[in-house]
Amino acid sequence: MKTPAFKIIDHEPLKAPMQYPLPATPEVSIVVPAYNEAGNIAIAIEAIGEELHSLGRSYEIIIVDDGSRDETVPEARKMMGQYPVRIVCLSRNFGKENAITAGLKNSLGKAVIIMDADLQEPISYLKTFLARWDEGFEMVFSVQEIRTGETFVKKQAVRLYYWLLNKTTSVTITPHSRDFRLMDRKVVDAICALPEHNRFMKGLYSWVGFKSLKIPITLDRRNAGVSKFKFSQLFGLAMTGLTSFSAFPLRMWTGIGFAISGISILYALFIAVKTLLFGASVAGWPTLTVAIFFLGGIQLLSIGILGEYIGRIFSEVKSRPGHIVSKEFSYLDQEE
Repeated sequence: MKTPAFKIIDHEPLKAPMQYPLPATPEVSIVVPAYNEAGNIAIAIEAIGEELHSLGRSYEIIIVDDGSRDETVPEARKMMGQYPVRIVCLSRNFGKENAITAGLKNSLGKAVIIMDADLQEPISYLKTFLARWDEGFEMVFSVQEIRTGETFVKKQAVRLYYWLLNKTTSVTITPHSRDFRLMDRKVVDAICALPEHNRFMKGLYSWVGFKSLKIPITLDRRNAGVSKFKFSQLFGLAMTGLTSFSAFPLRMWTGIGFAISGISILYALFIAVKTLLFGASVAGWPTLTVAIFFLGGIQLLSIGILGEYIGRIFSEVKSRPGHIVSKEFSYLDQEE
């Protein structure tokens, strides 16, 4: 997709000499979506840069600022004199899925690694990911098999969601997989070529296929701040995943409709036979009231499910971009 015509490139001279050579075509691009991560971003850039330098890999670090309201961008810009950092600023908060997409579209590396700015995902796994990529795997992704610090209810809800998702979709989405992953350039190009705007990235990673390998990881404690994901956002993302990759909710209500119709026909036959044999009986108002409310609720719920799909169709038909880039700061521009 073409870059919006209104993207602004901001230039500012380097305040200090670059620690390492500037890669015009880096081997590895690290995409770091960030929202209000002023307390983490400089430490994350330094940790990533030192690790990749020790591994002898040419690299770039792409910070995607997802409409932060703190000092995330100024803190990241301070590191541009020491590490090959590019900063892509979105015009507002578009959500993590779209921030990741913006980072992928702006990446230049032969391999792209996505990781969070909070440093919960240990930097040491970069070596493992790159080693597996060298072996020929085109996607290497992390799986958090042990979910610590979560309530029993949340763990069961997550388990149920992945079970339902994999039972109703045509692709297998690995339970508890994370965005922390390495993708070969051909995988990145395939994902960026997909035209949809309401993105469920974990589903898209599985949908494009390619030779993949999962790596179990154990998360560290967050370096600073708190998680920005609220329950409403998680629920919305879950609904996006279910409706983007499965027509099961629609088919489920078709089945429920057939079942209720069948029960109604059988009940009508029962009433007819009973009336012929024993005569008319007194009308059962409680039964009638319950039936009306039950069927009314079923109809409203089914309309709601249908509306969810129609709303997503409406959103896709408008073809609004998933994100807008307002500014970009790049070490490549500094060299020109």
